[in-house]
Amino acid sequence: MPIHYDNDVDHVVVITIDRPEARNAADMEHFKLLREAWERFAADDQAWVAIVTGVGEAFFAGADLKTYIPEITKFQKEIAETGRTEINGYRLDDGTRSVLRNWPLYKPVIAAVNGFCTAGGMEMLGGCDIRLACPEAKFAVMEPKRGLFAGGGTTVRLPRQIPWPQAMEFLLCADLIPAQRAFEMGLLNAIVPRTELLDAARAYAERIIANAPLAVQATKQSALQALYFDEDVTRQLRAAVRELREAVAAGADSANTAAEILERLGKELRTPFEKESKISSYIFQTEDAKEGPKAFAEKRKPQWQAR
Repeated sequence: MPIHYDNDVDHVVVITIDRPEARNAADMEHFKLLREAWERFAADDQAWVAIVTGVGEAFFAGADLKTYIPEITKFQKEIAETGRTEINGYRLDDGTRSVLRNWPLYKPVIAAVNGFCTAGGMEMLGGCDIRLACPEAKFAVMEPKRGLFAGGGTTVRLPRQIPWPQAMEFLLCADLIPAQRAFEMGLLNAIVPRTELLDAARAYAERIIANAPLAVQATKQSALQALYFDEDVTRQLRAAVRELREAVAAGADSANTAAEILERLGKELRTPFEKESKISSYIFQTEDAKEGPKAFAEKRKPQWQAR
């Protein structure tokens, strides 16, 4: 399989992009398989941390322009003609889901960047929490050099994750940036020799899985929801607008209907701090929240149950 999904050690999986003949660039099939790997990880209660890496001289180079563009163009036409959302397991969101764009994966992801990380590789890197690279790795948002656009999340995520001038250097110059420079810009956690890359990633994973899994996931959830707060608010406002439009079209009592919808919206909207409080309340009621202090008092290693 060109996308490998391997159970590594307890609670850790390794997802490997294996298409060296195309510098680990993806056609439609590879985007689908990568999306399925992430969804498998998300659904597996025993998988707490994922490590993603590549083979050969590349980490991930995004779309294989020679094959993907004609494939996706044909597929979009078939979807439009049939009115279906999925054909033979392929979906229109394969490309964006595979690079972790804007979907609630709250389990930690570690990137072990073994080489070139360009285009879609940079998109996916933006969805990774811990980022390690070998000295030979290079990074670039290459799309502007091809007259294209980085539509997998990079233009939104990068300026929120590293300082603005550094993000703009990536986005506007579209140059290949060496690993040491990327580390100085705040894109990476560490640079380690290529032969030690996976071991270093495993060491980070071990540090993470030593903690209560639900608490770790809730912490990432709170951080992401605060970083992309406008996403949640926009979705809620759109839903309210849609309800109001439908109510008016149905001839409902507009004033009362609007008041009810706005009243509910006001109760549903949450600031990042309010969301944090709600998540915190949930975690303190879990079994792991009881186990942690008990294990500390008894001077033993906690036995996490993820419940």
